[in-house]
Amino acid sequence: MLVGVLALQGDVTEHRAALAELGVESRPVRRPEDLSGLDGVVLPGGESTTVSLLLGSSGLAEPLGKELERGLPAFGTCAGMILLASSVSDGRPDQRCYGAVDLAVRRNGYGRQLASFECDLEVPALGSEPVHAVFIRAPLVEGAGDGVEVLATVPAAASSPGQTSDPTPVLCRQGPVLVSAFHPELTDDRRLHRYFVSTIEERGR
Repeated sequence: MLVGVLALQGDVTEHRAALAELGVESRPVRRPEDLSGLDGVVLPGGESTTVSLLLGSSGLAEPLGKELERGLPAFGTCAGMILLASSVSDGRPDQRCYGAVDLAVRRNGYGRQLASFECDLEVPALGSEPVHAVFIRAPLVEGAGDGVEVLATVPAAASSPGQTSDPTPVLCRQGPVLVSAFHPELTDDRRLHRYFVSTIEERGR
């Protein structure tokens, strides 16, 4: 198995280290040719508008989009969630959204850097042990389509003022695409990366 990690900006080293701990080979993806032969791709946390611009200047924007359209399994964390979503608010007018998962998200939806927080999440798909989640200028999910499976939420109190009283999704899956509003690569818990690897294995069967 070979998993690419988009290496234009953000937590590239951390994701590659997490995959290595699971015995999964990874490759940094900086150019279109780096997409060749991949079984999956990780879009790491970082600054989504910067990554969006770098996708264009590197020539990766369209080739990556075509791979996602073909069903390449993808794992997007924080900024990666924004890039994979179907729509984004509070971004640049030319903010790239691949529409690989049917989510409407808002950049920095929980507040700026000082509003970053950590909490424990119940994720039944990963077992009974909570997942410790690190949120840093996280995107806020404002809507999820019918085809999206919500794997974890936070209470509405953690969301920005003016949101509904419903719990807010922070970990979602649609087909071969997994997205999180938080940074699993910044903790020692590898269950989410293992879960992503299992989605790749499922697709190969």
